[in-house]
Amino acid sequence: ALTKTAQFRGHEPARARFDSNQASGRWCTGRGLVHSPAFCVGVAKFLYIRRLQPACVPSSFVLVYHRSPFDEVIDADGNRSWQDQKSPNGIIPTLRNLFRDHPSGTWIAWRQDEDSNGADETTVIEEPLPIRLRRIPLQQQQISSFYHVTSKESAWPILHTFPSHFNVNNADWATFQEVNRRFAEAACNEAAPGACIWVHDYNLWLAPGYIRQQRPDVKVGFFHHTPFPSADVFGILPWREEIIGSLLACDVVGFHIPRYAENFSRAASSLLAVERGPREQVSDHFLRHGSALAQPDCTRWLRYEGRTVRLVSTPVGTSPEVIQALRDSGPVQSLIEDIERDTKKGRKLIISASRVDYTKGNEELLLAYERLLERRPEMHGDVVLMLACVAANTGMKVYEDTQRSIEETVGRINGRFGRIDWVPIRLTTQRIPYEEMVAWFAASDICWITPLRDGLNLVAKEYVAARKGQGGSLVLSEFTGASVVVDGAILTNPYSHRRMDEAIDAALMMPVEEQRARMERMERAVDTLSVANWASEQLDALEH
Repeated sequence: ALTKTAQFRGHEPARARFDSNQASGRWCTGRGLVHSPAFCVGVAKFLYIRRLQPACVPSSFVLVYHRSPFDEVIDADGNRSWQDQKSPNGIIPTLRNLFRDHPSGTWIAWRQDEDSNGADETTVIEEPLPIRLRRIPLQQQQISSFYHVTSKESAWPILHTFPSHFNVNNADWATFQEVNRRFAEAACNEAAPGACIWVHDYNLWLAPGYIRQQRPDVKVGFFHHTPFPSADVFGILPWREEIIGSLLACDVVGFHIPRYAENFSRAASSLLAVERGPREQVSDHFLRHGSALAQPDCTRWLRYEGRTVRLVSTPVGTSPEVIQALRDSGPVQSLIEDIERDTKKGRKLIISASRVDYTKGNEELLLAYERLLERRPEMHGDVVLMLACVAANTGMKVYEDTQRSIEETVGRINGRFGRIDWVPIRLTTQRIPYEEMVAWFAASDICWITPLRDGLNLVAKEYVAARKGQGGSLVLSEFTGASVVVDGAILTNPYSHRRMDEAIDAALMMPVEEQRARMERMERAVDTLSVANWASEQLDALEH
């Protein structure tokens, strides 16, 4: 990879020296200090790239994530500016904040560009936060193939253990490889010798392997934001060995919870000749028994082809202080008063928030709510469900069918039970501004989050943060990663009618004292396992 003619065009003497030194396996600095071939390969790669690209600035920290840190805005005069995303919470603001401690870092993302000969664009965002951004150009067809088809139609259903939704016929693995290769090359071109490169999520599965081939000197980390399924389910993917091999090129692979790390460990050892380290008891932060995703012990490292790969489990968290400051602000307090007056009206308010996705269990939740109204007619007029279910924008038929089913079910329930002074369900499929979402959390007596499968689920943690110092009940699917860290939630099985019915009944009837006791336990978990804690643990493992 280092001796391609294109990379050394015009620098043939340099290439000859590079080839000679690489062949000898001996590298010396001018001071007579001997370094490893791996380190010096990285130095050579970086220096030759610098000669070809004089504007390049070395980055000790490179973050690889498909989305940009800010939204790009072009005004009528063609001037470009950068705006914060609407949500002040979530993963992107957290990743942005890492650049406060890594001012020489670079963020790698994509941009849409229909020019097939388009070059990577490098810019320094000055405001709202100084970040060096390098964006690789992708045509709409490439984005659709890589992200919406191969990632969403093939990988997503397997990761969430929905093999019946798996569709490999439309997958274009060659495009997936090419896009991952371009992300990897951009990261390598930005990274200084010995830099840390942190790659995020399953649509960039192959990037670590490509990075390692080009830059053996750097440290490579990967964080898996989705669930990682059992080894037999993961084995359905036709590209399973290539994916596992790439992840084993990392120094650290991170997951939300120990179960996902253990699933990865077993998948790796079943597909490749991997040595597994001894299993150790999981941290006290995690539930060890009594739930679908509980895990008492976990493999902490794997060894493959001479490389030791650490497996680190840290759940992504929220920023509790940000949410609580928003809740207490004048505009959000005004929104809470509007909700109390216009929707709640002295009733029990249940909030559920998710996306239109077959993994999110929205239809199962609605049917459980319908059974509640059937079983308990005394609740008519005394309870209201707010379902914020953001529509997908992929144009995929499976999501269109899911949204249609949700809307039809809501219409049927409201038509069957509604009265002139009471509508049982309020549904929105539009994205709600984050300040308003915090107001709904703060005003709601119950948060009902029951996905069929979810990597973590930040909504559950956001609800707890917004209700700090108050009562409230959280009904949570035991198939979410959050279920093994949010101690105090009412756990339920969304596949079981009986368990769903029992859980919502328990939430509605729970005494205030028990609500407060449970909420205090959940608050401690949310405060401890914050998003700052997640970033710190994962980066500490990578950098040290």
